[in-house]
Amino acid sequence: MRTGRKNSVTLLAGFLGALLLCLLAQNVAAPAQVRPRAAGDLRIMFYNLENFFSPFADSLNPQKEFAENAPRRWTWERFTKKTTDIFKVIVAVGGVTPPDLIGVCEVENRFVLNRITQETPLAKFPYGVVHHNSPDTRGIDVGLIYNRETFQLMGSKFVEVTLPSGRATREILLAKGVVNELDTLHVVVCHLPSKYGGEVASEGGRMAAAEALRRMADSILTGSPTANLIIMGDFNDTPDSRCIAEGLGASTNLNGAAPDSLYNLALPLHNADVGSIKFQGKWELIDLFFVSGNLLNKNSPIYCLPTDYYIFSMPFLLEPDDAYTGSKPRRTYNGFRYAGGVSDHLPAALDVRKGY
Repeated sequence: MRTGRKNSVTLLAGFLGALLLCLLAQNVAAPAQVRPRAAGDLRIMFYNLENFFSPFADSLNPQKEFAENAPRRWTWERFTKKTTDIFKVIVAVGGVTPPDLIGVCEVENRFVLNRITQETPLAKFPYGVVHHNSPDTRGIDVGLIYNRETFQLMGSKFVEVTLPSGRATREILLAKGVVNELDTLHVVVCHLPSKYGGEVASEGGRMAAAEALRRMADSILTGSPTANLIIMGDFNDTPDSRCIAEGLGASTNLNGAAPDSLYNLALPLHNADVGSIKFQGKWELIDLFFVSGNLLNKNSPIYCLPTDYYIFSMPFLLEPDDAYTGSKPRRTYNGFRYAGGVSDHLPAALDVRKGY
Protein backbone atom coordinates (compact mmCIF):
# COMPACT_ATOMS: atom_id res chain seq x y z
CA MET A 1 0.00 0.00 0.00
CA ARG A 2 1.36 3.42 -0.90
CA THR A 3 2.27 5.82 1.95
CA GLY A 4 -0.26 8.43 0.79
CA ARG A 5 -3.02 5.87 0.87
CA LYS A 6 -1.95 4.65 4.31
CA ASN A 7 -2.13 8.20 5.67
CA SER A 8 -5.51 8.72 4.04
CA VAL A 9 -6.93 5.55 5.55
CA THR A 10 -5.42 6.39 8.96
CA LEU A 11 -7.07 9.82 8.93
CA LEU A 12 -10.34 8.27 7.86
CA ALA A 13 -10.11 5.71 10.66
CA GLY A 14 -9.81 8.62 13.11
CA PHE A 15 -12.87 10.25 11.56
CA LEU A 16 -14.80 6.99 11.81
CA GLY A 17 -13.81 6.65 15.45
CA ALA A 18 -15.09 10.16 16.17
CA LEU A 19 -18.32 9.37 14.32
CA LEU A 20 -18.74 6.24 16.42
CA LEU A 21 -18.38 8.25 19.63
CA CYS A 22 -21.08 10.63 18.39
CA LEU A 23 -23.39 7.71 17.70
CA LEU A 24 -22.76 6.31 21.15
CA ALA A 25 -23.47 9.68 22.74
CA GLN A 26 -26.97 9.81 21.32
CA ASN A 27 -28.21 7.81 24.29
CA VAL A 28 -25.61 6.92 26.89
CA ALA A 29 -28.21 5.14 29.04
CA ALA A 30 -28.55 2.28 26.55
CA PRO A 31 -25.84 -0.41 26.43
CA ALA A 32 -23.60 -0.30 23.37
CA GLN A 33 -22.22 -3.46 21.78
CA VAL A 34 -19.00 -2.28 20.16
CA ARG A 35 -16.48 -5.07 20.58
CA PRO A 36 -12.71 -4.66 20.36
CA ARG A 37 -10.75 -6.89 18.02
CA ALA A 38 -7.09 -7.77 17.82
CA ALA A 39 -4.80 -7.14 14.84
CA GLY A 40 -5.32 -9.84 12.24
CA ASP A 41 -8.86 -10.67 13.35
CA LEU A 42 -11.61 -10.60 10.74
CA ARG A 43 -14.95 -8.92 11.49
CA ILE A 44 -17.88 -10.23 9.49
CA MET A 45 -21.25 -8.50 9.41
CA PHE A 46 -24.64 -9.48 8.02
CA TYR A 47 -27.40 -6.92 7.55
CA ASN A 48 -30.88 -7.09 6.03
CA LEU A 49 -31.15 -3.64 4.43
CA GLU A 50 -34.97 -3.64 4.22
CA ASN A 51 -35.86 -2.90 0.61
CA PHE A 52 -32.73 -1.03 -0.39
CA PHE A 53 -33.90 0.09 -3.82
CA SER A 54 -32.75 2.84 -6.11
CA PRO A 55 -35.41 5.52 -6.78
CA PHE A 56 -35.42 4.84 -10.53
CA ALA A 57 -38.18 3.12 -12.45
CA ASP A 58 -37.33 -0.33 -13.77
CA SER A 59 -38.73 -1.55 -17.08
CA LEU A 60 -38.00 -5.14 -16.02
CA ASN A 61 -40.03 -4.66 -12.84
CA PRO A 62 -43.09 -2.56 -13.75
CA GLN A 63 -44.69 -3.33 -10.37
CA LYS A 64 -41.78 -1.80 -8.47
CA GLU A 65 -43.11 0.01 -5.38
CA PHE A 66 -39.90 1.88 -4.56
CA ALA A 67 -39.55 4.68 -7.10
CA GLU A 68 -40.33 8.40 -7.13
CA ASN A 69 -43.71 7.98 -8.82
CA ALA A 70 -44.51 4.59 -7.27
CA PRO A 71 -46.74 3.98 -4.22
CA ARG A 72 -43.84 4.28 -1.74
CA ARG A 73 -42.71 7.63 -3.20
CA TRP A 74 -39.09 6.60 -2.81
CA THR A 75 -37.17 9.75 -3.70
CA TRP A 76 -33.47 10.40 -4.36
CA GLU A 77 -33.28 12.31 -1.05
CA ARG A 78 -34.68 9.35 0.87
CA PHE A 79 -32.39 6.95 -0.95
CA THR A 80 -29.36 9.13 -0.19
CA LYS A 81 -30.29 9.38 3.49
CA LYS A 82 -30.63 5.62 3.74
CA THR A 83 -27.27 5.11 2.01
CA THR A 84 -25.61 7.44 4.53
CA ASP A 85 -27.36 5.71 7.43
CA ILE A 86 -26.19 2.30 6.23
CA PHE A 87 -22.63 3.63 6.10
CA LYS A 88 -22.99 4.80 9.73
CA VAL A 89 -24.18 1.35 10.81
CA ILE A 90 -21.25 -0.32 9.07
CA VAL A 91 -18.87 2.07 10.84
CA ALA A 92 -20.49 1.40 14.20
CA VAL A 93 -20.30 -2.38 13.80
CA GLY A 94 -16.67 -2.19 12.71
CA GLY A 95 -15.46 -0.09 15.61
CA VAL A 96 -12.13 1.55 14.73
CA THR A 97 -12.21 0.24 11.14
CA PRO A 98 -15.18 -1.06 9.14
CA PRO A 99 -15.86 -4.81 8.90
CA ASP A 100 -13.84 -6.93 6.51
CA LEU A 101 -16.84 -8.80 5.10
CA ILE A 102 -20.38 -7.43 4.89
CA GLY A 103 -23.12 -9.80 3.76
CA VAL A 104 -26.37 -8.07 2.81
CA CYS A 105 -29.83 -8.94 1.59
CA GLU A 106 -32.85 -7.06 0.27
CA VAL A 107 -30.74 -5.05 -2.16
CA GLU A 108 -32.06 -4.25 -5.61
CA ASN A 109 -28.90 -4.28 -7.70
CA ARG A 110 -25.19 -3.55 -7.86
CA PHE A 111 -25.86 0.18 -8.21
CA VAL A 112 -27.11 0.48 -4.62
CA LEU A 113 -24.10 -1.48 -3.31
CA ASN A 114 -21.74 0.72 -5.29
CA ARG A 115 -23.33 3.80 -3.70
CA ILE A 116 -22.33 2.44 -0.27
CA THR A 117 -18.77 1.55 -1.22
CA GLN A 118 -18.00 4.41 -3.62
CA GLU A 119 -20.15 7.39 -2.58
CA THR A 120 -19.60 7.41 1.19
CA PRO A 121 -16.35 7.68 3.19
CA LEU A 122 -16.03 3.90 2.77
CA ALA A 123 -14.61 4.75 -0.66
CA LYS A 124 -11.23 5.25 1.07
CA PHE A 125 -11.16 1.54 1.89
CA PRO A 126 -10.35 -1.15 -0.72
CA TYR A 127 -13.82 -2.67 -0.88
CA GLY A 128 -15.00 -4.96 -3.64
CA VAL A 129 -18.55 -6.14 -4.36
CA VAL A 130 -19.97 -9.54 -5.28
CA HIS A 131 -23.49 -9.33 -6.69
CA HIS A 132 -25.73 -10.97 -9.27
CA ASN A 133 -29.28 -10.10 -10.34
CA SER A 134 -31.40 -12.97 -9.06
CA PRO A 135 -34.75 -14.15 -10.45
CA ASP A 136 -36.59 -13.03 -7.32
CA THR A 137 -40.01 -11.70 -8.30
CA ARG A 138 -39.65 -8.58 -6.11
CA GLY A 139 -36.22 -7.80 -7.49
CA ILE A 140 -34.29 -8.17 -4.24
CA ASP A 141 -30.94 -9.94 -4.03
CA VAL A 142 -28.11 -10.89 -1.69
CA GLY A 143 -24.62 -9.46 -1.97
CA LEU A 144 -21.20 -9.38 -0.37
CA ILE A 145 -18.95 -6.40 0.27
CA TYR A 146 -15.36 -7.43 1.04
CA ASN A 147 -12.08 -5.74 1.89
CA ARG A 148 -9.66 -6.75 -0.86
CA GLU A 149 -6.66 -6.48 1.46
CA THR A 150 -7.93 -8.73 4.25
CA PHE A 151 -9.99 -11.13 2.11
CA GLN A 152 -8.38 -12.01 -1.20
CA LEU A 153 -11.29 -13.24 -3.31
CA MET A 154 -10.53 -16.45 -5.21
CA GLY A 155 -13.93 -16.90 -6.81
CA SER A 156 -17.69 -16.73 -6.33
CA LYS A 157 -20.88 -18.26 -7.67
CA PHE A 158 -24.64 -18.03 -7.23
CA VAL A 159 -26.80 -21.10 -6.68
CA GLU A 160 -30.47 -21.17 -7.65
CA VAL A 161 -33.10 -22.40 -5.21
CA THR A 162 -36.16 -24.22 -6.54
CA LEU A 163 -39.24 -23.71 -4.37
CA PRO A 164 -42.06 -26.28 -4.17
CA SER A 165 -44.43 -23.77 -5.78
CA GLY A 166 -42.08 -23.20 -8.71
CA ARG A 167 -41.86 -19.50 -7.80
CA ALA A 168 -38.53 -17.81 -8.38
CA THR A 169 -36.60 -16.68 -5.33
CA ARG A 170 -33.24 -15.11 -4.50
CA GLU A 171 -30.15 -17.17 -5.10
CA ILE A 172 -27.50 -18.26 -2.59
CA LEU A 173 -24.10 -16.56 -2.84
CA LEU A 174 -20.92 -18.55 -2.28
CA ALA A 175 -17.55 -16.78 -2.18
CA LYS A 176 -14.11 -18.21 -1.49
CA GLY A 177 -11.06 -16.26 -0.42
CA VAL A 178 -7.91 -16.13 1.67
CA VAL A 179 -8.02 -14.37 5.05
CA ASN A 180 -4.97 -12.20 5.73
CA GLU A 181 -2.76 -14.77 3.97
CA LEU A 182 -3.54 -17.19 6.83
CA ASP A 183 -6.12 -19.66 5.53
CA THR A 184 -8.91 -20.14 3.02
CA LEU A 185 -12.49 -19.26 3.96
CA HIS A 186 -15.76 -20.16 2.22
CA VAL A 187 -18.51 -17.57 2.84
CA VAL A 188 -22.19 -18.10 2.07
CA VAL A 189 -24.81 -15.32 2.08
CA CYS A 190 -28.49 -16.26 1.92
CA HIS A 191 -32.02 -14.94 2.39
CA LEU A 192 -34.58 -17.68 2.89
CA PRO A 193 -38.24 -17.26 1.86
CA SER A 194 -40.43 -15.31 4.27
CA LYS A 195 -43.44 -16.48 6.25
CA TYR A 196 -45.78 -14.58 3.95
CA GLY A 197 -48.99 -16.59 3.70
CA GLY A 198 -48.48 -18.20 7.10
CA GLU A 199 -45.69 -20.03 8.89
CA VAL A 200 -46.90 -23.54 8.07
CA ALA A 201 -47.87 -22.82 4.46
CA SER A 202 -44.53 -21.13 3.74
CA GLU A 203 -42.31 -23.66 5.53
CA GLY A 204 -41.73 -25.72 2.39
CA GLY A 205 -39.92 -22.81 0.73
CA ARG A 206 -37.56 -22.31 3.65
CA MET A 207 -36.98 -26.05 3.89
CA ALA A 208 -36.05 -26.19 0.19
CA ALA A 209 -33.57 -23.33 0.64
CA ALA A 210 -32.12 -24.89 3.82
CA GLU A 211 -31.65 -28.21 2.03
CA ALA A 212 -29.86 -26.40 -0.81
CA LEU A 213 -27.54 -24.87 1.78
CA ARG A 214 -26.91 -28.31 3.26
CA ARG A 215 -25.99 -29.74 -0.15
CA MET A 216 -23.61 -26.84 -0.70
CA ALA A 217 -21.98 -27.38 2.70
CA ASP A 218 -21.71 -31.15 2.12
CA SER A 219 -20.06 -30.56 -1.24
CA ILE A 220 -17.41 -28.33 0.33
CA LEU A 221 -16.82 -30.43 3.45
CA THR A 222 -16.78 -33.75 1.63
CA GLY A 223 -14.03 -32.52 -0.65
CA SER A 224 -12.15 -30.89 2.23
CA PRO A 225 -13.27 -32.02 5.72
CA THR A 226 -11.20 -29.28 7.41
CA ALA A 227 -12.54 -26.47 5.23
CA ASN A 228 -13.49 -23.20 6.93
CA LEU A 229 -17.10 -22.41 6.09
CA ILE A 230 -19.39 -19.63 7.30
CA ILE A 231 -23.07 -19.42 6.38
CA MET A 232 -24.79 -16.14 7.22
CA GLY A 233 -28.15 -14.71 6.33
CA ASP A 234 -31.75 -13.88 7.07
CA PHE A 235 -33.32 -17.29 7.60
CA ASN A 236 -36.82 -15.98 8.37
CA ASP A 237 -36.86 -18.66 11.05
CA THR A 238 -35.42 -19.06 14.53
CA PRO A 239 -32.41 -21.26 15.42
CA ASP A 240 -34.67 -23.96 16.90
CA SER A 241 -36.92 -24.25 13.83
CA ARG A 242 -37.45 -27.41 11.81
CA CYS A 243 -35.79 -25.99 8.69
CA ILE A 244 -32.60 -25.32 10.69
CA ALA A 245 -32.57 -28.61 12.61
CA GLU A 246 -33.68 -30.91 9.78
CA GLY A 247 -33.17 -28.98 6.54
CA LEU A 248 -29.77 -27.45 7.27
CA GLY A 249 -28.90 -30.12 9.81
CA ALA A 250 -26.71 -27.87 11.92
CA SER A 251 -25.65 -29.23 15.30
CA THR A 252 -26.21 -27.27 18.51
CA ASN A 253 -23.50 -29.16 20.41
CA LEU A 254 -20.62 -26.70 20.28
CA ASN A 255 -18.30 -28.78 22.47
CA GLY A 256 -15.94 -31.17 20.72
CA ALA A 257 -16.94 -30.06 17.24
CA ALA A 258 -16.19 -32.42 14.35
CA PRO A 259 -14.29 -30.62 11.56
CA ASP A 260 -16.61 -31.77 8.75
CA SER A 261 -19.89 -30.87 10.48
CA LEU A 262 -21.94 -27.68 10.56
CA TYR A 263 -22.68 -25.84 13.82
CA ASN A 264 -25.46 -23.52 14.93
CA LEU A 265 -24.00 -20.52 16.80
CA ALA A 266 -27.34 -18.80 17.37
CA LEU A 267 -29.23 -21.06 19.76
CA PRO A 268 -27.64 -19.70 22.99
CA LEU A 269 -28.66 -16.13 22.10
CA HIS A 270 -32.12 -17.33 21.09
CA ASN A 271 -32.52 -19.07 24.45
CA ALA A 272 -31.48 -15.80 26.13
CA ASP A 273 -34.29 -13.96 24.28
CA VAL A 274 -31.88 -11.96 22.13
CA GLY A 275 -33.44 -11.02 18.80
CA SER A 276 -32.66 -9.28 15.53
CA ILE A 277 -36.26 -8.28 14.69
CA LYS A 278 -39.35 -7.56 16.73
CA PHE A 279 -42.69 -9.04 15.74
CA GLN A 280 -45.88 -8.28 17.66
CA GLY A 281 -43.93 -7.19 20.73
CA LYS A 282 -41.56 -10.19 20.79
CA TRP A 283 -37.91 -10.20 19.79
CA GLU A 284 -37.03 -13.00 17.37
CA LEU A 285 -33.59 -14.14 16.23
CA ILE A 286 -33.60 -14.84 12.48
CA ASP A 287 -30.29 -13.28 11.28
CA LEU A 288 -28.03 -16.23 11.88
CA PHE A 289 -24.47 -17.52 11.54
CA PHE A 290 -23.37 -21.14 11.10
CA VAL A 291 -19.78 -22.40 10.92
CA SER A 292 -17.97 -25.59 10.04
CA GLY A 293 -16.37 -27.48 12.89
CA ASN A 294 -12.82 -26.55 11.90
CA LEU A 295 -13.56 -22.89 12.66
CA LEU A 296 -14.26 -23.87 16.28
CA ASN A 297 -10.76 -25.33 16.58
CA LYS A 298 -8.48 -22.90 18.46
CA ASN A 299 -5.42 -24.63 17.01
CA SER A 300 -6.30 -23.58 13.46
CA PRO A 301 -4.82 -20.56 11.63
CA ILE A 302 -8.24 -18.88 11.93
CA TYR A 303 -11.00 -19.74 14.38
CA CYS A 304 -13.93 -18.33 16.33
CA LEU A 305 -15.56 -18.89 19.69
CA PRO A 306 -19.32 -19.47 19.98
CA THR A 307 -19.56 -16.13 21.82
CA ASP A 308 -17.98 -14.32 18.84
CA TYR A 309 -21.41 -14.26 17.16
CA TYR A 310 -23.62 -11.44 18.39
CA ILE A 311 -26.43 -9.06 17.50
CA PHE A 312 -25.39 -5.43 17.26
CA SER A 313 -27.80 -3.06 19.02
CA MET A 314 -27.33 0.65 19.61
CA PRO A 315 -29.77 3.48 20.40
CA PHE A 316 -29.62 5.14 16.99
CA LEU A 317 -31.01 1.94 15.42
CA LEU A 318 -34.03 1.84 17.74
CA GLU A 319 -37.23 3.68 18.56
CA PRO A 320 -39.87 3.26 21.29
CA ASP A 321 -42.30 0.41 20.77
CA ASP A 322 -45.50 2.30 21.51
CA ALA A 323 -47.79 -0.63 20.70
CA TYR A 324 -46.07 -2.95 23.16
CA THR A 325 -43.14 -2.14 25.48
CA GLY A 326 -39.47 -1.32 25.25
CA SER A 327 -37.91 -0.52 21.89
CA LYS A 328 -37.87 -1.90 18.35
CA PRO A 329 -35.77 -1.37 15.23
CA ARG A 330 -36.52 1.91 13.52
CA ARG A 331 -37.48 0.79 10.04
CA THR A 332 -37.57 2.73 6.78
CA TYR A 333 -41.32 2.31 6.24
CA ASN A 334 -44.24 1.44 8.46
CA GLY A 335 -46.63 0.15 5.86
CA PHE A 336 -46.69 2.90 3.24
CA ARG A 337 -45.70 5.61 5.72
CA TYR A 338 -42.09 6.75 5.49
CA ALA A 339 -40.48 6.41 8.93
CA GLY A 340 -36.90 7.38 8.06
CA GLY A 341 -35.09 4.51 9.78
CA VAL A 342 -32.44 2.18 8.41
CA SER A 343 -33.96 -1.28 8.67
CA ASP A 344 -36.48 -3.45 10.50
CA HIS A 345 -33.56 -5.77 11.34
CA LEU A 346 -30.56 -5.31 13.62
CA PRO A 347 -27.17 -6.33 12.21
CA ALA A 348 -25.55 -9.63 13.16
CA ALA A 349 -21.78 -10.01 13.42
CA LEU A 350 -19.08 -12.65 13.88
CA ASP A 351 -15.40 -12.19 14.69
CA VAL A 352 -12.93 -14.67 13.21
CA ARG A 353 -9.71 -14.70 15.19
CA LYS A 354 -6.13 -15.10 14.11
CA GLY A 355 -4.83 -18.40 15.47
CA TYR A 356 -1.31 -19.75 15.67
